[in-house]
Amino acid sequence: MLKIKIPNNNINERKYILDVIFNEFLGLEYLLEVGSEDYEIVLENEKSIVIKDTFFNKFPNELEYLKLGNIPVSIKEFDMFSASFFMLTRWEEYVNKNRDSHNRFPATESLAYKEGFLDRPIVNESLEALKRKLLDLDKNLIFKKRKFEFIITHDVDMSQIIKVSPYKIIKKSLGDLLKRNKFTTAFIEPLEYFLPYLGLKKDPYDTFDYLMDISEKSGVKSHFFFMGKGLTKFDNMYDSNDAFIKKLILKIKEREHYIGIHPTYNAYNNDKQFKIEKKELETNLATSISFGREHFLRFEVPTTWQIWEDNDMKWDSTMSYADKEGFRCGVCYEYSVFNVLTRRKLKLKEKPLIVMEGSFISYQPSISSQEMESNIVSLINEVKKYNGEFVFLWHNSSFNTLMWKKYKYIYERVLTS
Repeated sequence: MLKIKIPNNNINERKYILDVIFNEFLGLEYLLEVGSEDYEIVLENEKSIVIKDTFFNKFPNELEYLKLGNIPVSIKEFDMFSASFFMLTRWEEYVNKNRDSHNRFPATESLAYKEGFLDRPIVNESLEALKRKLLDLDKNLIFKKRKFEFIITHDVDMSQIIKVSPYKIIKKSLGDLLKRNKFTTAFIEPLEYFLPYLGLKKDPYDTFDYLMDISEKSGVKSHFFFMGKGLTKFDNMYDSNDAFIKKLILKIKEREHYIGIHPTYNAYNNDKQFKIEKKELETNLATSISFGREHFLRFEVPTTWQIWEDNDMKWDSTMSYADKEGFRCGVCYEYSVFNVLTRRKLKLKEKPLIVMEGSFISYQPSISSQEMESNIVSLINEVKKYNGEFVFLWHNSSFNTLMWKKYKYIYERVLTS
């Protein structure tokens, strides 16, 4: 068993990151000793590694580090433990209050984007460097065995196009025609709505059998995240008690795929609303709800994680930027999360989302389908290097409409290649 010595300050923060790195990521047990000037890792053969503390020793008082001015200009100013703590806890997002129109922390505000490493799992890179150092001192060390895994997820924002308000369809078409000069979409999109409504065409959002077929062909299962009743215009595109949903849930269960929650627009920082929606889904879907992802990827550090913890959730998978694909948490492993205000490690796990299809089309409209596929494959290969989890989001409604048809092949090729 290892012995790890740490300085006598910010002990909760240090213990958390050591637990995650050594217990959860590396699979090594250790004894903790307080009183060292820096981090010292002592192996059973008495050989040791000293890692200089470049961050927490500057802030001896509890929570003193939680200030915008304490975010470094470069990630290289951190030692590996404080860098990992920075990426995993997302305290950067607590101290930086800049937000987009949906009150989300955008990728462009992150140090990872500014420093150009959002497409690299830098926590995993640090882990590999640490493993090499440890093995140089003791070749008998045995680390946790891992296997690359696809985790396929589908946020069900809209279950059927015919459930969308005709007013919204007509309003958008008029806007395309009169304001945006999009003549093709102005006439074709209404047909995509009214033909299924008249029973003359299969509903383009009803892709659930197709998604399960593709997943089963790839040897994985799909995770479908459903919504309850919300309070805003971004919610309530279907009713969880609807006959179509009831039939769909039975089919998902019969095929042994997974059902989770997609909390509505305002539930990310509202415990009462989250609790109501979870109860609704568990009742109407007749299933236990223990995992999912926030709607619109809305997230507030550390409030959202604490809400999920308080409602007995097992894992969340919200942590990706809406405007850019990549490693928001710097890691491709599931890990226990940390409340930076209460200074407590939570039972809740985070499975960081790596790619959402909408990050390309909605936020990078100039990107070609070839570039989109290339970027996805590149990120998959990064995850494979570390035998990690590639968490992939593709909405059920993003396949058969005018906007999405040309990208459908990307989803199929990525999963079946």
